[in-house]
Amino acid sequence: MTRMPAAFVGHGTPMNALDHNRYTQAWSDFSASLPATPRAVLVVSAHWYVNVTAVTAMVAPRTIHDFYGFPQALFDVRYPAPGDPEIAVRVADVVKPTWVGLDHDGWGIDHGTWSVLVHMFPRADVPVLQLSLNADMPFDWHFDLGARLAALRDEGVLIVGSGNVVHNLRLIDWQRPGEGTDWAQRFDDSVREVMTDDPAGLGASLSHPDFRLAAPTPDHFLPLAYLAGLASRDGSRAQVIVDGYEMGSLSMTAYALTS
Repeated sequence: MTRMPAAFVGHGTPMNALDHNRYTQAWSDFSASLPATPRAVLVVSAHWYVNVTAVTAMVAPRTIHDFYGFPQALFDVRYPAPGDPEIAVRVADVVKPTWVGLDHDGWGIDHGTWSVLVHMFPRADVPVLQLSLNADMPFDWHFDLGARLAALRDEGVLIVGSGNVVHNLRLIDWQRPGEGTDWAQRFDDSVREVMTDDPAGLGASLSHPDFRLAAPTPDHFLPLAYLAGLASRDGSRAQVIVDGYEMGSLSMTAYALTS
């Protein structure tokens, strides 16, 4: 079976689901570059940040609109991709001895996932699963869990982390579209240097002087740990597929592993 790439996507605001811009075009281009249609897509989304490790295992996951204050057109979006209970069992198997619960009816496909996949797989014809972010666990645990997902790539599963390297909603400046603050750029540049040279060293970014501003909560940063963990498994480096900033305090940088 064809070995699948893996990626981390800076998904930004939910409006990217409706917009066509250079970020969404890059996501579409990435999917078009895949060597084959994935058997399934496993997404680690910043928006399933809970106190347990679980994987969606339903046949037909629901579209979750986990936001407020946006136009009705966004709430009308449905992403009716199927799930795949058999692959969910396989996810739980490859990460043992870590326990992963099978979620048959609790979650679904949140906007961290569907706002990206509507551009990558607009026909919603590839099965989609989500792996939760366990909020009780430290960075190194997530990094290690990501590394243990590596076997899935050889089984035709595309692994995607969805978050933002820089994500500080409290400091958003709506008057700065397409711009990043100096601290946002410093941190994003530092992470880029690590991811494109030695992703195994990503944990050092937690000591960066701008980390607390860039990631006041860990939910959007942790999905990147999964890509770094995957890269560490075979010593590969990540490639930047698109970059940029929005509203001062969001980084839109996206990375891919192609080998």
